[in-house]
Amino acid sequence: MDDAVVAVDIGGTKVAMAVVAADGQVLFEDVVPTGTGEDPEQLWQPIGAALAGLLDGVGDVLGEETRVGIGSAGPVHGPEGLVSPVNIPAWRRWPVRDRVLDAVVRATGRPATGVLAGDGHCIAVGEHWLGAGRDVSSMVGMVISTGVGGGAVIDDVLFAGATGNAVHIGHTSVNFLGERCACGSHGCVELYARGPGMVAAARERGWVGEDAQQLTLDAREGDPVAREAIERGMRALAAGVAELATNLDVTTFVIGGGVSKAGEVVFEPLRRHLADFAVLHYVDGLEVRPAELENAGLLGAAAVALALTGRGPLRQAPPSGRRTPSR
Repeated sequence: MDDAVVAVDIGGTKVAMAVVAADGQVLFEDVVPTGTGEDPEQLWQPIGAALAGLLDGVGDVLGEETRVGIGSAGPVHGPEGLVSPVNIPAWRRWPVRDRVLDAVVRATGRPATGVLAGDGHCIAVGEHWLGAGRDVSSMVGMVISTGVGGGAVIDDVLFAGATGNAVHIGHTSVNFLGERCACGSHGCVELYARGPGMVAAARERGWVGEDAQQLTLDAREGDPVAREAIERGMRALAAGVAELATNLDVTTFVIGGGVSKAGEVVFEPLRRHLADFAVLHYVDGLEVRPAELENAGLLGAAAVALALTGRGPLRQAPPSGRRTPSR
Protein backbone atom coordinates (compact mmCIF):
# COMPACT_ATOMS: atom_id res chain seq x y z
CA MET A 1 0.00 0.00 0.00
CA ASP A 2 1.49 3.36 -1.00
CA ASP A 3 -1.58 5.53 -1.54
CA ALA A 4 -2.40 6.56 2.04
CA VAL A 5 -2.52 10.22 3.05
CA VAL A 6 -1.96 12.24 6.21
CA ALA A 7 -4.93 14.02 7.81
CA VAL A 8 -4.79 16.66 10.56
CA ASP A 9 -7.89 18.09 12.26
CA ILE A 10 -7.20 21.16 14.42
CA GLY A 11 -9.83 22.22 16.93
CA GLY A 12 -9.95 24.56 19.87
CA THR A 13 -9.46 21.80 22.45
CA LYS A 14 -7.73 18.97 20.59
CA VAL A 15 -5.78 18.12 17.45
CA ALA A 16 -6.44 14.76 15.80
CA MET A 17 -4.06 13.35 13.22
CA ALA A 18 -4.05 10.15 11.23
CA VAL A 19 -2.68 8.18 8.31
CA VAL A 20 -5.71 7.25 6.20
CA ALA A 21 -5.97 4.76 3.33
CA ALA A 22 -7.69 5.62 0.05
CA ASP A 23 -10.80 3.70 1.15
CA GLY A 24 -11.14 5.74 4.35
CA GLN A 25 -9.60 3.19 6.71
CA VAL A 26 -7.68 4.88 9.52
CA LEU A 27 -4.32 3.09 9.70
CA PHE A 28 -2.60 5.09 12.46
CA GLU A 29 -3.87 7.95 14.59
CA ASP A 30 -3.11 10.16 17.57
CA VAL A 31 -4.81 12.97 19.48
CA VAL A 32 -3.16 15.75 21.51
CA PRO A 33 -4.58 18.73 23.40
CA THR A 34 -4.49 22.01 21.50
CA GLY A 35 -2.99 23.79 24.47
CA THR A 36 -3.37 27.36 25.64
CA GLY A 37 -1.16 30.39 25.92
CA GLU A 38 -0.02 33.41 23.94
CA ASP A 39 3.12 31.98 22.31
CA PRO A 40 2.20 30.51 18.89
CA GLU A 41 5.40 28.44 18.71
CA GLN A 42 4.79 26.96 22.14
CA LEU A 43 1.34 25.83 21.02
CA TRP A 44 2.73 24.28 17.86
CA GLN A 45 5.63 22.30 19.37
CA PRO A 46 3.64 19.40 20.92
CA ILE A 47 1.50 19.14 17.79
CA GLY A 48 4.53 18.95 15.53
CA ALA A 49 6.18 16.42 17.83
CA ALA A 50 3.08 14.22 17.87
CA LEU A 51 2.86 14.37 14.08
CA ALA A 52 6.49 13.34 13.76
CA GLY A 53 5.90 10.45 16.15
CA LEU A 54 2.83 9.31 14.23
CA LEU A 55 4.75 9.19 10.95
CA ASP A 56 7.84 7.47 12.31
CA GLY A 57 8.29 4.26 10.33
CA VAL A 58 5.11 4.50 8.22
CA GLY A 59 6.63 5.95 5.06
CA ASP A 60 5.98 2.78 3.03
CA VAL A 61 2.23 3.47 2.96
CA LEU A 62 2.54 7.11 1.92
CA GLY A 63 4.11 6.98 -1.53
CA GLU A 64 6.98 8.97 -3.00
CA GLU A 65 5.30 12.28 -2.18
CA THR A 66 3.14 12.59 0.92
CA ARG A 67 -0.28 14.17 0.45
CA VAL A 68 -1.58 16.02 3.49
CA GLY A 69 -5.03 17.38 4.31
CA ILE A 70 -5.41 19.90 7.13
CA GLY A 71 -8.73 20.94 8.61
CA SER A 72 -8.72 23.84 11.04
CA ALA A 73 -11.06 25.94 13.09
CA GLY A 74 -11.47 29.25 11.31
CA PRO A 75 -11.44 31.70 9.84
CA VAL A 76 -8.84 30.32 7.46
CA HIS A 77 -6.83 31.96 4.71
CA GLY A 78 -7.04 28.90 2.51
CA PRO A 79 -4.95 29.68 -0.59
CA GLU A 80 -2.19 31.14 1.63
CA GLY A 81 -2.22 28.21 4.05
CA LEU A 82 -2.78 30.46 7.06
CA VAL A 83 -5.27 30.29 9.94
CA SER A 84 -6.70 32.77 12.44
CA PRO A 85 -8.96 30.58 14.62
CA VAL A 86 -11.33 32.45 16.90
CA ASN A 87 -10.78 29.83 19.60
CA ILE A 88 -6.95 29.79 19.30
CA PRO A 89 -6.08 33.47 19.92
CA ALA A 90 -2.30 32.91 19.69
CA TRP A 91 -2.59 31.94 16.02
CA ARG A 92 -3.27 34.95 13.81
CA ARG A 93 -2.34 34.39 10.18
CA TRP A 94 -0.41 31.41 11.49
CA PRO A 95 1.30 29.44 8.67
CA VAL A 96 -0.19 26.10 9.69
CA ARG A 97 0.05 24.47 6.27
CA ASP A 98 3.78 25.10 6.01
CA ARG A 99 4.38 24.01 9.59
CA VAL A 100 2.54 20.75 9.06
CA LEU A 101 4.32 20.10 5.77
CA ASP A 102 7.72 20.84 7.31
CA ALA A 103 7.02 18.32 10.06
CA VAL A 104 5.91 15.72 7.52
CA VAL A 105 8.97 16.27 5.32
CA ARG A 106 11.33 15.94 8.30
CA ALA A 107 9.59 12.77 9.48
CA THR A 108 9.49 11.04 6.09
CA GLY A 109 12.44 12.54 4.23
CA ARG A 110 10.20 12.96 1.18
CA PRO A 111 8.41 15.88 -0.49
CA ALA A 112 4.94 16.72 0.77
CA THR A 113 1.99 18.57 -0.73
CA GLY A 114 -0.78 19.88 1.50
CA VAL A 115 -4.28 21.35 1.38
CA LEU A 116 -5.81 23.54 4.08
CA ALA A 117 -9.60 23.66 4.55
CA GLY A 118 -11.93 24.94 7.25
CA ASP A 119 -13.08 22.40 9.81
CA GLY A 120 -16.73 22.83 8.80
CA HIS A 121 -15.76 22.12 5.20
CA CYS A 122 -13.89 18.98 6.23
CA ILE A 123 -16.86 17.75 8.25
CA ALA A 124 -19.09 18.24 5.22
CA VAL A 125 -16.66 16.36 2.97
CA GLY A 126 -16.30 13.53 5.48
CA GLU A 127 -20.07 13.03 5.70
CA HIS A 128 -20.32 13.28 1.90
CA TRP A 129 -17.66 10.58 1.52
CA LEU A 130 -18.52 8.00 4.17
CA GLY A 131 -21.42 9.34 6.20
CA ALA A 132 -25.00 10.50 5.88
CA GLY A 133 -24.43 12.25 2.54
CA ARG A 134 -22.67 9.45 0.69
CA ASP A 135 -25.63 8.90 -1.66
CA VAL A 136 -25.79 12.47 -3.02
CA SER A 137 -23.47 14.58 -5.16
CA SER A 138 -24.45 17.90 -3.53
CA MET A 139 -25.04 18.58 0.17
CA VAL A 140 -24.40 20.94 3.04
CA GLY A 141 -22.81 19.66 6.22
CA MET A 142 -23.37 21.54 9.47
CA VAL A 143 -22.20 21.42 13.07
CA ILE A 144 -24.31 22.72 15.95
CA SER A 145 -22.35 22.83 19.18
CA THR A 146 -20.74 25.78 20.98
CA GLY A 147 -20.93 27.44 17.56
CA VAL A 148 -22.67 26.83 14.25
CA GLY A 149 -20.50 26.05 11.24
CA GLY A 150 -20.80 24.37 7.89
CA GLY A 151 -19.52 23.54 4.46
CA ALA A 152 -20.91 22.49 1.10
CA VAL A 153 -20.06 19.92 -1.53
CA ILE A 154 -21.57 20.85 -4.91
CA ASP A 155 -21.45 18.25 -7.69
CA ASP A 156 -18.67 16.41 -5.83
CA VAL A 157 -16.53 19.55 -5.50
CA LEU A 158 -15.84 21.29 -2.18
CA PHE A 159 -17.31 24.79 -2.40
CA ALA A 160 -14.60 26.62 -0.45
CA GLY A 161 -14.98 30.15 -1.76
CA ALA A 162 -12.22 32.63 -2.56
CA THR A 163 -10.66 32.53 0.92
CA GLY A 164 -11.81 29.12 2.11
CA ASN A 165 -14.62 30.45 4.33
CA ALA A 166 -17.75 29.86 2.24
CA VAL A 167 -21.02 28.65 3.83
CA HIS A 168 -20.35 30.24 7.22
CA ILE A 169 -23.99 29.71 8.13
CA GLY A 170 -23.51 30.54 11.81
CA HIS A 171 -22.90 34.15 10.88
CA THR A 172 -25.81 34.53 8.51
CA SER A 173 -28.21 37.13 9.92
CA VAL A 174 -31.77 35.97 10.41
CA ASN A 175 -32.87 39.02 12.42
CA PHE A 176 -31.71 42.43 11.21
CA LEU A 177 -33.09 43.96 14.41
CA GLY A 178 -31.38 41.40 16.62
CA GLU A 179 -28.64 41.97 19.15
CA ARG A 180 -25.07 42.34 18.01
CA CYS A 181 -23.17 39.10 17.49
CA ALA A 182 -19.53 38.55 18.49
CA CYS A 183 -18.69 38.74 14.77
CA GLY A 184 -20.01 42.33 14.64
CA SER A 185 -23.24 41.68 12.74
CA HIS A 186 -26.79 41.50 14.12
CA GLY A 187 -29.11 38.57 14.73
CA CYS A 188 -26.82 35.80 13.47
CA VAL A 189 -28.01 32.19 13.40
CA GLU A 190 -25.33 31.31 15.94
CA LEU A 191 -26.76 33.71 18.53
CA TYR A 192 -29.94 31.65 18.73
CA ALA A 193 -29.13 28.10 17.60
CA ARG A 194 -25.82 27.26 19.24
CA GLY A 195 -25.95 25.34 22.50
CA PRO A 196 -24.93 28.21 24.82
CA GLY A 197 -27.38 30.50 23.03
CA MET A 198 -30.33 28.22 23.75
CA VAL A 199 -29.13 27.74 27.33
CA ALA A 200 -28.97 31.53 27.82
CA ALA A 201 -32.48 31.95 26.42
CA ALA A 202 -33.81 29.32 28.84
CA ARG A 203 -32.05 30.86 31.82
CA GLU A 204 -33.59 34.24 31.06
CA ARG A 205 -36.96 32.56 31.70
CA GLY A 206 -35.91 30.87 34.93
CA TRP A 207 -34.43 27.55 33.81
CA VAL A 208 -31.57 26.52 36.13
CA GLY A 209 -29.86 23.66 34.28
CA GLU A 210 -26.16 23.43 33.54
CA ASP A 211 -25.67 23.11 29.80
CA ALA A 212 -27.17 22.25 26.41
CA GLN A 213 -27.16 18.54 27.16
CA GLN A 214 -29.27 19.14 30.27
CA LEU A 215 -31.50 21.50 28.30
CA THR A 216 -32.31 18.87 25.69
CA LEU A 217 -32.89 16.23 28.38
CA ASP A 218 -35.33 18.53 30.17
CA ALA A 219 -37.08 19.36 26.90
CA ARG A 220 -37.48 15.66 26.17
CA GLU A 221 -39.13 15.27 29.58
CA GLY A 222 -41.58 18.08 28.81
CA ASP A 223 -40.08 21.12 30.55
CA PRO A 224 -41.92 24.01 28.84
CA VAL A 225 -39.09 26.55 29.21
CA ALA A 226 -36.50 24.15 27.80
CA ARG A 227 -38.80 23.25 24.93
CA GLU A 228 -39.46 26.91 24.11
CA ALA A 229 -35.73 27.73 24.09
CA ILE A 230 -35.08 24.91 21.63
CA GLU A 231 -38.06 25.96 19.51
CA ARG A 232 -36.59 29.47 19.26
CA GLY A 233 -33.14 28.18 18.38
CA MET A 234 -34.40 25.74 15.76
CA ARG A 235 -36.63 28.36 14.16
CA ALA A 236 -33.57 30.57 13.69
CA LEU A 237 -31.62 27.64 12.33
CA ALA A 238 -34.47 26.76 9.96
CA ALA A 239 -34.37 30.31 8.57
CA GLY A 240 -30.64 30.03 7.99
CA VAL A 241 -30.86 26.58 6.42
CA ALA A 242 -33.66 27.67 4.09
CA GLU A 243 -31.72 30.76 3.02
CA LEU A 244 -28.64 28.70 2.26
CA ALA A 245 -30.67 26.05 0.42
CA THR A 246 -32.33 28.76 -1.67
CA ASN A 247 -29.00 30.38 -2.57
CA LEU A 248 -27.10 27.17 -3.32
CA ASP A 249 -30.00 25.15 -4.78
CA VAL A 250 -29.11 22.22 -2.49
CA THR A 251 -31.73 20.17 -0.68
CA THR A 252 -29.71 17.74 1.47
CA PHE A 253 -28.42 19.01 4.82
CA VAL A 254 -26.45 16.79 7.19
CA ILE A 255 -26.29 18.10 10.75
CA GLY A 256 -23.83 16.97 13.41
CA GLY A 257 -22.26 18.35 16.56
CA GLY A 258 -23.11 18.06 20.22
CA VAL A 259 -26.56 19.67 20.05
CA SER A 260 -27.66 17.51 17.13
CA LYS A 261 -26.98 14.36 19.14
CA ALA A 262 -30.09 15.13 21.18
CA GLY A 263 -32.14 13.58 18.38
CA GLU A 264 -35.76 14.37 17.60
CA VAL A 265 -36.13 16.93 20.38
CA VAL A 266 -33.97 19.11 18.10
CA PHE A 267 -34.71 17.70 14.64
CA GLU A 268 -38.52 17.70 14.94
CA PRO A 269 -38.87 21.46 15.54
CA LEU A 270 -36.17 22.18 12.96
CA ARG A 271 -38.03 20.23 10.27
CA ARG A 272 -41.36 21.76 11.29
CA HIS A 273 -40.06 25.34 11.11
CA LEU A 274 -38.43 24.70 7.75
CA ALA A 275 -41.92 24.61 6.26
CA ASP A 276 -42.24 28.35 6.99
CA PHE A 277 -39.03 29.29 5.18
CA ALA A 278 -38.18 26.73 2.47
CA VAL A 279 -41.15 27.53 0.26
CA LEU A 280 -39.86 27.96 -3.29
CA HIS A 281 -40.51 24.95 -5.48
CA TYR A 282 -36.88 23.88 -5.77
CA VAL A 283 -36.32 23.69 -2.00
CA ASP A 284 -39.71 22.53 -0.75
CA GLY A 285 -38.37 18.97 -0.54
CA LEU A 286 -35.44 19.98 1.66
CA GLU A 287 -34.14 17.05 3.71
CA VAL A 288 -32.36 17.29 7.06
CA ARG A 289 -30.35 14.24 8.11
CA PRO A 290 -28.43 13.49 11.32
CA ALA A 291 -24.69 13.09 10.84
CA GLU A 292 -23.31 9.56 11.10
CA LEU A 293 -19.58 9.96 11.72
CA GLU A 294 -17.70 10.76 14.92
CA ASN A 295 -14.52 11.63 12.99
CA ALA A 296 -15.97 13.39 9.94
CA GLY A 297 -13.50 16.27 10.18
CA LEU A 298 -10.49 13.97 10.13
CA LEU A 299 -11.88 11.89 7.25
CA GLY A 300 -12.76 15.06 5.36
CA ALA A 301 -9.18 16.28 5.73
CA ALA A 302 -8.05 12.93 4.31
CA ALA A 303 -10.50 13.33 1.42
CA VAL A 304 -9.11 16.72 0.37
CA ALA A 305 -5.63 15.20 0.44
CA LEU A 306 -6.80 12.27 -1.68
CA ALA A 307 -8.19 14.76 -4.20
CA LEU A 308 -4.57 15.72 -4.90
CA THR A 309 -4.02 12.19 -6.16
CA GLY A 310 -7.23 11.97 -8.18
CA ARG A 311 -8.74 9.54 -5.66
CA GLY A 312 -11.46 9.95 -3.07
CA PRO A 313 -14.90 11.55 -3.27
CA LEU A 314 -13.92 14.98 -4.61
CA ARG A 315 -13.38 15.80 -8.26
CA GLN A 316 -10.80 18.50 -7.52
CA ALA A 317 -8.72 19.72 -4.61
CA PRO A 318 -8.53 23.20 -3.07
CA PRO A 319 -5.27 25.16 -3.60
CA SER A 320 -2.25 23.35 -2.22
CA GLY A 321 1.32 24.06 -1.16
CA ARG A 322 4.45 21.91 -1.51
CA ARG A 323 7.54 21.40 0.63
CA THR A 324 10.69 19.44 -0.20
CA PRO A 325 13.46 18.04 1.99
CA SER A 326 16.35 20.37 2.76
CA ARG A 327 19.64 19.51 1.14
